[in-house]
Amino acid sequence: MAGTPTSPAIAPARAWRVVLEKIETDLLDGTLRPGDRLPPERELAATLGVGRSSVREALRVLEVMGLIRTGTGSGPTSGAIIIATPEGGMSALLRLQVAAQGFPFDDVVATRLVLESAVVDAVATDPALSTARARDVLEAMDTVDLTATEFLALDAQLHLALAEASGNVVIAAMMAGLRTAIESYVQAGAAGIAQWDAAADRLRREHHAILDAVDAGDAARARTLVHDHIVGYYASAGLARSAAADSVPGSAATAPIS
Repeated sequence: MAGTPTSPAIAPARAWRVVLEKIETDLLDGTLRPGDRLPPERELAATLGVGRSSVREALRVLEVMGLIRTGTGSGPTSGAIIIATPEGGMSALLRLQVAAQGFPFDDVVATRLVLESAVVDAVATDPALSTARARDVLEAMDTVDLTATEFLALDAQLHLALAEASGNVVIAAMMAGLRTAIESYVQAGAAGIAQWDAAADRLRREHHAILDAVDAGDAARARTLVHDHIVGYYASAGLARSAAADSVPGSAATAPIS
């Protein structure tokens, strides 16, 4: 397709990025808002001087990122509509980075400590927030005949349920995206624990203590417990961990998260 009258044709290799940049600009300046419908493919292509295939490629990327929902045919559900699902986009991107081994193990641990310390602090200090779903998962974890794989899969669900309970959608999305990394490292660590049943009993007690502190509104104790719980598991599993992980917010030696 020929370029616009004021600019040359855009190389196909980067044309779809032009569409993304245009939509990002329109979102930032308020031209587009959640619920708005994007212009038709033909109109976007003509306006931006790109091919319709490039527009379709950009729309596929935006859909995977959780920014738009597309519908075929005609009517109120057709076309591409701006939606607000940050957990979908951010989680997908983080999962892809995890799959590509783009995150060093120590960084994942340190990020867990920061996020989960903030989570328990938020839930413990707001009586309106509930740990009910986390309690349900914890009850399932108390089943004695769980395999290590089953137990640790529930463990990941428990920590994600707490993140969702915080009411902070960014933290919840980050935890959801990191869940694959966290679960894979935790599962790998189980192989390094000689007496798994004893370790599982200890983890159960730690989980109960964390939720009890949160429900009691004791944010300082909850932060210390979740920090020691995370660091302690990696240490018992013999997994490498940098010293920096001990100094992030949430440890007993640091100030509370405001």
